[in-house]
Amino acid sequence: MPELPEVEALALDLRGRLAGRAIAKVHVAAFSALKTYDPPISAVEGALVDDVTRHGKFLDVSAGGLHLVLHLARAGWVRWKEEVPALPPKPSAKSPLAVRVVLDDGTGLDVTEAGTKKSLALYLVRDPQEVRGIASLGPDPLVDEFTPAVLGEILRREGRKQLKGVLRHQGTIAGIGNAYSDEVLHAARMSPYKPASSLDDDEVALLHAAIRDTVGAAVERSRGLAASQLKGEKKSNLAVHGRTGLPCPVCGDTVREVSFADSSLQYCPTCQTGGKPLADRRMSRLLK
Repeated sequence: MPELPEVEALALDLRGRLAGRAIAKVHVAAFSALKTYDPPISAVEGALVDDVTRHGKFLDVSAGGLHLVLHLARAGWVRWKEEVPALPPKPSAKSPLAVRVVLDDGTGLDVTEAGTKKSLALYLVRDPQEVRGIASLGPDPLVDEFTPAVLGEILRREGRKQLKGVLRHQGTIAGIGNAYSDEVLHAARMSPYKPASSLDDDEVALLHAAIRDTVGAAVERSRGLAASQLKGEKKSNLAVHGRTGLPCPVCGDTVREVSFADSSLQYCPTCQTGGKPLADRRMSRLLK
């Protein structure tokens, strides 16, 4: 799933490609992706692109006073096309293509979504705050206003909820998903099951630094990369996420996994849980 660093890099890459160009056509190949009807998608056609920005994990292409907003969900991606096919795409349940944006010079971009679970979302709105997911976002972890005091208040408000869930919930902190929550907790040497409100002031400061350093470093590594390079860059720099069974790069212990219905988390027992493996309830049920 694209998270804050990848979406930030996508916004930067697309800003350079789209700024000053006119949107000639928007083809919606997967009708389930389009979440709005007023204004119609055709309203943005002919408009000059003003900017491409990010809100949490949402991409925002502003053109002609309108905002073409994308949420790439779990398996969505943006692919730049130096030459867009002349014929519009045909809707097909078997095709990964969800949306095609054609520019006035014949270039454009394809928005694709792999897999059968279709969660990618496209909105055309007059104000990004009309998108419910944007309006409900928590603070961006990279802005100056996101201080240790702000994080401490968030953690106190979340009570006994587990840190892993708090970090990846977009209404508490914007932009951190499954992968970077694992990475942040590993950097902070904290268990993903640790209750949010149990952190003392020193631990809040440590977690805040881990968030800023981990996410900030990923943004800097991604800056200037083309969309086609971002997935590889992310994967090659992860310490625990997606590395089950491999050695922890810090201590050498084996990275463990806890599986859930539709996701999983990875962690290092030595670095994060005092050497004790976390209970994997899903696996325990299978062994009974």
